[in-house]
Amino acid sequence: MRRYCGLATVAVCSLALSISATAQTYHIVNHWKVGGEGGWDYVANDSAAHRLYIAHNSRIEVVDTNTGKLVGAVTGLKSTHGVAFDPDGKTGYISDGAGNAIVVFDRSTLSTNNVIPAGKNPDGIAYEPVTKTVWAFNGRSNNISVLDTASQKIIATIPLPGKPEFPQVDEHGAVFVNIEDKNAIVKLDARKHQAVATWPLEGCESPSGMAIDRARQRLFSVCDGGRMAVMNYLTGKLVGVANIGDSPDAAAFDPKHNLAFSSNGGDGTLSVVDTTKSGFPTVQTLRTAKGARTMALDPSLGRIYLVTAQFGPPLQPTATTPRPRPAVVPGSFEVIVVER
Repeated sequence: MRRYCGLATVAVCSLALSISATAQTYHIVNHWKVGGEGGWDYVANDSAAHRLYIAHNSRIEVVDTNTGKLVGAVTGLKSTHGVAFDPDGKTGYISDGAGNAIVVFDRSTLSTNNVIPAGKNPDGIAYEPVTKTVWAFNGRSNNISVLDTASQKIIATIPLPGKPEFPQVDEHGAVFVNIEDKNAIVKLDARKHQAVATWPLEGCESPSGMAIDRARQRLFSVCDGGRMAVMNYLTGKLVGVANIGDSPDAAAFDPKHNLAFSSNGGDGTLSVVDTTKSGFPTVQTLRTAKGARTMALDPSLGRIYLVTAQFGPPLQPTATTPRPRPAVVPGSFEVIVVER
C-alpha cells in the first residue's frame, strides 16, 4: 500500500520510511539443491576460493558459490561436524565426530591426507594462527585436542569444565569456546595450552554458536530461549542480551555493517542484530525454513548461506531417544542463499 505524508508530519514519516527501508534488508535470493541423505552440522565459507564446505552426515559437501553447483565431496568419513582452514590455502581440517578424529584434507583435490586420533566426538574446530595449531573441541570427553599443523601430531589435550560447543579465536593467541551444559565461556591461552578464565553467561541457557567482533572485542553466543549474549572478551563482562529466534545453532558477525546474525532452526528464521545500538536490537527477522539452524557468512559479498532439508513425519519417542528428530526426506538437502 502506498503511504502518503502530510506537511506537518513529513519529518516523522520520512524517518519511519527510512527505518522500514533499513530494517528489512536481507532476503532469500536462491535455493541450491545438494541432495543426499542424513543430517548436517556446521557450514564453512572459503571466500578466496569461492567454495562452501558443508558437514553433511558422513561427507563434507563442497559447493561452488559462483554457480551454486556441487563440485565434489570429502568422503570416507563417519559423522562430520565442522571444517577449519589453514591460511596456506591448500589444507583443510575436519572434525569427524563418530571417527573420534581430525581429518586433514587437500582443498584442491578433496582427498584425505591424514587421519589423526582426537578425543571423543570432536565437534567445533578452529585454526589458531599465532601458534599454527588446530583446536578440536571434543563434545563427549569434555576436552580439546590441539594439533600442531607442522608435525601433524596432537601436542596437548586440555580439560574443560563441561561440554564444548562452538569456538572462536581472537588471532592474538586467545581461544574462546561456549560450554553448553555450564552456560559459560572458557578463555584459553593458545601458547600455554591451558584455560585461563571461565565466564558465566547469565540468562543464556545452553550456548551453542559463537561469533566474534575483533575490533570491539566482543563475543556473540546464541542460546536457547531466543537469546544472544554479548560479552566483552577482554573483561569477561556481559554487555547485553539480544532477542533472537528459537533453537539457534550458529552465529555470525559482519564487520562491514556491524551486524550479528543467528540462524534459528526451531522457527525457521534468521535474526539480524544491530551491534552499534544500545540494547542490541533485532532489526530484521527473516523467514528462512524449518531446520535452517547452521550458516556461514561471506562478508566480501554480504551473503549468508544456510542449510536445511524437508522433513518426514515425526518419529516415535523411545526410552533412549525421548525427543527424536524427524526423518530427513532423501534428496531434499539444500543451501538457502540470503543477500542484502
